[in-house]
Amino acid sequence: MAFKRVPQKFTATVNEVTIGTGDKAITLGGENVLPLYSFDAPITNKARVGVQITDAGYDKTVPALAAYYAGAETIADIAKKASEMPGADFVVLSLEGADPNGEDKSVEECVALAKEVAAAIDCPLAIQGSKNVEKDAVLFDKLAEALQGKNVLMVSCKTENYKTVSASAAIAYSQKISAESAVDINLAKQLNVLISQMGVKAESYVMNVGAAAAGYGFEYVASTLDRVRGAALTQDDAMLQMPIITPVCDEAWSVKESIVSEEDLPEWGARETRGVQMEVATAAACLAGGSNAVILRHPESVKTIAALIADLT
Repeated sequence: MAFKRVPQKFTATVNEVTIGTGDKAITLGGENVLPLYSFDAPITNKARVGVQITDAGYDKTVPALAAYYAGAETIADIAKKASEMPGADFVVLSLEGADPNGEDKSVEECVALAKEVAAAIDCPLAIQGSKNVEKDAVLFDKLAEALQGKNVLMVSCKTENYKTVSASAAIAYSQKISAESAVDINLAKQLNVLISQMGVKAESYVMNVGAAAAGYGFEYVASTLDRVRGAALTQDDAMLQMPIITPVCDEAWSVKESIVSEEDLPEWGARETRGVQMEVATAAACLAGGSNAVILRHPESVKTIAALIADLT
């Protein structure tokens, strides 16, 4: 008997969240099928690729990065180049230098830098904080105020600072925020509930349910993504229907395969090739699990994942 395929689509839908303004604004979410199941129903908004830059510039020890950004002398120049990277949909500015345990750059310095970046690009902007919850609460408040009208995504809002970030960035200044939890569906849902109780509208925030490089506990990420998307679509759980964004590059470029030199382990091959492979493998797995956007760093990774998305949607 011939196989008769029955499309699997749901009445529930992932929320839509738009970042950026004008012709290059992008919308995440909106699907009512399982991740990449474009054969069951049209996927309203394809997954997107963000390119991360940092307030410290770029890693000059990675040859292709050094070559791509050659001639870019300021962070604004680097941002402009990042926005033009083939396959890029938005730029992500990481303010890692604001960390009080590191350079401890002032809030004023970070705001000035973000304004320069925003002025230099014509695509949507997302901003990652210092990963210090106290500093980020103040930082995102001032950034949201300074970038009014830009519809910026602030990454990330955590349990420890969600009240301040929600009230200032999302409510007072109408920016978008990302709810970050630590690879646990219950923690993700709890934070979403808390943010919604603050009065933040569903179309104003996305989720970052956590990340890990492929092979480094990624099974927990995969399980969490599957459970979140399953609950959103099959159970119509409104508190898990936010689009998902995953910062892949931070994890992929920090594991042994991506940082050990060729001199130490020549049998592993070129360090840069390893890093790209780790970034691509992790990003592809995240997209298959339900991420609506991934944040990458390397031009080859961005091009490869953008082509994958185009082919599958």
